[in-house]
Amino acid sequence: MLSSRLNIGRGSQAYVSGITTPSEVDSVSVAQEIPLLTYGNEDVGISSDKHALIIPPFMGRGKRIHPMSFPDGFMTLPPRPMDPKKDLAVYGYGTVAWKERMEEWKKKQNEKLQVVKHQGGNGGGNNDGDGVDDPDLPMMDEGRQPLSRKLPISSSKISPYRLIILLRLVILGLFFHYRILHPVNDAYGLWLTSVICEIWFAVSWILDQFPKWDPIVRETYLDRLSLRYEKEGKPSDLADIDIFVSTVDPMKEPPLITANTVLSILAVDYPVDKVACYVSDDGAAMLTFEALSETSEFARKWVPFCKKFKIEPRAPEWYFAQKLDYLKDKVNPSFIRERRAMKREYEEFKVRINGLVAMAQKVPEDGWTMQDGTPWPGNNVRDHPGMIQVFLGQNGVRDIEGNLLPRLVYVSREKRPGFDHHKKAGAMNALIRVSAVISNAPYLLNVDCDHYINNSKALREAMCFMMDPTSGKKICYVQFPQRFDGIDRHDRYSNRNVVFFDINMKGLDGIQGPIYVGTGCVFRRQALYGYDAPVKKKPPRKTCNCLPKWCCCCCRSRKKSKKGKSNKKNKDTSKQIYALENIEEGIEGIDNEKSSLMPQIKFEKKFGQSPVFIASTLKEAGGVPTGASTASLLNEAIHVISCGYEDKTDWGKEIGWIYGSVTEDILTGFKMHCHGWRSVYCIPKRPAFKGSAPINLSDRLHQVLRWALGSVEILLSRHCPIWYGYGCGLKPLERFSYINSVVYPITSIPLIAYCTLPAICLLTGKFIVPEISNYASILFMALFISIAATGILEMQWGGVGIHDWWRNEQFWVIGGASSHLFALIQGLLKVVGGVNTNFTVTSKAADDGEFSDLYLFKWTSLLIPPLTLLVFNLIGVIIGVADAISNGYETWGPLFGKLFFSLWVILHLYPFLKGFLGKQDRLPTILLVWAILLASIFSLLWARVNPFVSKGDIVLEVCGLDCN
Repeated sequence: MLSSRLNIGRGSQAYVSGITTPSEVDSVSVAQEIPLLTYGNEDVGISSDKHALIIPPFMGRGKRIHPMSFPDGFMTLPPRPMDPKKDLAVYGYGTVAWKERMEEWKKKQNEKLQVVKHQGGNGGGNNDGDGVDDPDLPMMDEGRQPLSRKLPISSSKISPYRLIILLRLVILGLFFHYRILHPVNDAYGLWLTSVICEIWFAVSWILDQFPKWDPIVRETYLDRLSLRYEKEGKPSDLADIDIFVSTVDPMKEPPLITANTVLSILAVDYPVDKVACYVSDDGAAMLTFEALSETSEFARKWVPFCKKFKIEPRAPEWYFAQKLDYLKDKVNPSFIRERRAMKREYEEFKVRINGLVAMAQKVPEDGWTMQDGTPWPGNNVRDHPGMIQVFLGQNGVRDIEGNLLPRLVYVSREKRPGFDHHKKAGAMNALIRVSAVISNAPYLLNVDCDHYINNSKALREAMCFMMDPTSGKKICYVQFPQRFDGIDRHDRYSNRNVVFFDINMKGLDGIQGPIYVGTGCVFRRQALYGYDAPVKKKPPRKTCNCLPKWCCCCCRSRKKSKKGKSNKKNKDTSKQIYALENIEEGIEGIDNEKSSLMPQIKFEKKFGQSPVFIASTLKEAGGVPTGASTASLLNEAIHVISCGYEDKTDWGKEIGWIYGSVTEDILTGFKMHCHGWRSVYCIPKRPAFKGSAPINLSDRLHQVLRWALGSVEILLSRHCPIWYGYGCGLKPLERFSYINSVVYPITSIPLIAYCTLPAICLLTGKFIVPEISNYASILFMALFISIAATGILEMQWGGVGIHDWWRNEQFWVIGGASSHLFALIQGLLKVVGGVNTNFTVTSKAADDGEFSDLYLFKWTSLLIPPLTLLVFNLIGVIIGVADAISNGYETWGPLFGKLFFSLWVILHLYPFLKGFLGKQDRLPTILLVWAILLASIFSLLWARVNPFVSKGDIVLEVCGLDCN
């Protein structure tokens, strides 16, 4: 719609008005077969009574890819029965002749396989008697092997880990038995508070630990994927993929970063006609549109350069930033020349993008206008029509070498006042609908605008799982771990989060699959539409012939199941097929008969009133309706991104990205797992995606605040995994992981209380534990050793270093004492009271080198609680040591336990303290004053009121002195 009016940018070549639809991908069903020992031909060298058992091919359960020719009469040969009393050697098993025959057969099949590989396909080429044209290749053929496999953790690593978990459970039971039966009478309040906190910590540990009971690692075979779906001289049979990039505000998300992400997508190692990139501009910014116009022009030079020299990564900003010697190992001189020329082109491209950013900072009073004088439709961000622009496409602009480029589509959904647009989740659902009308690929990849493709074969890695003929049908999505650039070596605030991505997610992959983390995830479109996972068909139960049907229990059960389930399923399937036929006919003209409208109305209530979109939802293999014109597809695409399209439909409730939380990713993955789907965790050797992470303390805390707020919203909603989804396909340990992902903000309350207890003990002279006996000492030591052993073994099988594990532990305390507490309060106010509370951040400039953001200080109220805890414990340590010095030697023994407890808190808050002291001139005085003031007030209150100490110990006596 905009192609005739938006004539801005570098020229008309950047716009493509036509849209061509990719061809439908034929589904390839491949079944695994065990090769027959004799292949139907008996060897004259073995006597007739010592042949291996001959199994006719029609008796196998699987289907063959290639039909097998048999001599006349072979199908009528009955299988020779085996007498269990006889030795197997009589039938040929285990005999020398049988072993020699097997070795000869393997050698022959290997020779066949080598010839086939050189010929470039199965059975292509010669027919000179060497068996190349044998239509039934053995299982050793690489093209028919599984595309991936599980690699369980070795028993030497996982067995001790499981044993330690069980031992720790036993120790916890004995520990709580001792703690509950041995209260501290003179400090009952301190003791009770500590026991409640410890019980909650134990429950949260169980929720976090048991989903890691059976971790696995996966391995993919990209060569097998190519052998199976990319035959030489034939079109590629790889599935189409639609890639979604989401962006909102170009001032907070720089257009240059988004452009690098788009360029890495356009240059991905995948068939060009199988890739379509959709960029969602939820801010309707003309700057984003202009930046995409420049990006599409630069892609004509960048994409062929990447594919010609196979460079990695294919985001130019990060490729040219690599500190590598690209001149060593006698590099081709042409590469050196073209690389230098491409770097100059990219520098010019950056200048143009930065020029657009500088121009966009001065918005005209009347808003932006296009070259023909008409106003830009997105001048009012909250009130504008839907906009779609196809920049690149199959029949559009080609690269400088004359090759096709992947499709690039700009999308900005309609927004009107009075509608709830559901932020990112609503934008992603709009992209689902647009892509279903324009390209309708069976698989979707979503990435954030700052997460570029670091491994050009990432899509192939995902297809090794999705397109596997044996296990791919039940996979709803393939999640890749998040890796980040630009983080300092010490990773002070645990931005890499490797404990979660390399330990927790591997554990979930062994159950039902990892949770969805919001980016770097390849989806099956049918799973996003809310369909249930396919159920493996069981073989029909045999009925007994000895009794009549009316008295046979198995016949009655079969009849009941047919009535209850099978007929309903067949009825629904027939409705879907009937609706598809009516909808496809409805593109040209909908039948007005009531009988034909009823199935369509059912789908309209679910998906919305778009016949083209409804038709696309029923095509599991993808593809758009045949015979549809480009104009009709564009009209439907504009229609499906209207702001009222989701009214009275299942969008955001059962279909697409689920609404109701700012962390829509957890809800979306949870709903899919409840439908019986399983997910897969893929960790390639070269990271598939890389992104940017906030490395300064304030931004990091706000990021964690957003995640925790979303978890609180889910916890207080109907989709809470504690009570939602029973009786469906969700496994118990998978439910444990989802429960843990929504209840963890509650841990902030016992965590803050437990971190406050050491200072209180030092100020009051009391402790949470009575005088320790030998039995208690053994319990405490056993508990600490089990905690350390669990962490060490997790690091061993997860491949995580001690530094990363310790940073994760430290930030768990820092985030729990600040972001999680504020998220819990804000979530309760939002869900229960309907009050929205926003914590604003004021930025200040910083220019201190490569990691300048690390020392960038932004004032936020999130910093007050951890700083107060830190100062409070420091005051407690000073007062406790001073009191021990004044009271004598005998008080030092009890002081060590209290000091250890308090120093444990200070040690965990050390990165927080170092972030403040790293740049003294950055620390506002008001923040330090407030923290010291609050800590001092609490210290004086505890020392004066002393509420946790029993008053029964106070004894009043007459001093004996006459004061008069």
